[in-house]
Amino acid sequence: MLPNVSDRFFDFLKEKSLWVRKETLDIHRIAQETRLASSLSCVEILVTLYYGKIINHNPKNTKWEQRDRFIISKGHGSISFYPILADLGYFPKEELGRVCKEGTFLGGIPDCIIPGYETTNGSLGHGLGVACGIALALKRRDRKEKVFVLLGDGELYEGSVWEAVMFAREHMLDNLTAIVDDNKICMLDFCRNILNLEPLEDKFRAFQWDVHTVDGHNVRELHNILLNLRKDERGKPKVLIASTVKGKGVPVLETDPLNHIKNIKPEDIDRVISDLK
Repeated sequence: MLPNVSDRFFDFLKEKSLWVRKETLDIHRIAQETRLASSLSCVEILVTLYYGKIINHNPKNTKWEQRDRFIISKGHGSISFYPILADLGYFPKEELGRVCKEGTFLGGIPDCIIPGYETTNGSLGHGLGVACGIALALKRRDRKEKVFVLLGDGELYEGSVWEAVMFAREHMLDNLTAIVDDNKICMLDFCRNILNLEPLEDKFRAFQWDVHTVDGHNVRELHNILLNLRKDERGKPKVLIASTVKGKGVPVLETDPLNHIKNIKPEDIDRVISDLK
């Protein structure tokens, strides 16, 4: 454990993760078009980045020049980011009850009209390239801000991702950290049955990235490694492969290879929330 970080701090991150998971289910209750399973797998990652103070940000000034940039490439799978942004003051919490309703800016697929989102996040495979461009611009201006990007593992099927991987190493973008939400299920099946990504760590190492792995639901491990990666300026882009469970917290989703496109009926949400631990 890093110095000056107490067990109480990690208990706080766990409590926030449980709260975000419940809020995400509540959003799904009113907006069945949201991708629930994809959003549940990255809860601890998002909580650690923001409540764990890994990312420098300012809810009162979303264009603050000294903010770190966080690009969510798996936009459809980031509905769990909505409660975090509301809780931190980016927009009123009342908006969480209006997701996908007329007149709100909170849609089933987020974009940059939402305070706290840097980019439009529709078609997969673009986020890492955008993050590389931002990271290169910051380096050329001798800026100290960091760039983080969250990708899904199924998203790595896109060739544009690997073009960005090559670009990042060529330009020695050590201010860039990619986080792969490695939940091992893409849209229609387990990744191993569609296009096997393993050994994923070796693929990134082949492109001379600094590669790390972590239990993506362990906030202590996530915090310690992300803090160290933030400080690392040794000339290599960094990737954190976070092993997660798609649909985490909802047993009926966790083992379903089609959970990407499965909904939980509104009348069942209360029972699912009560069973969360």
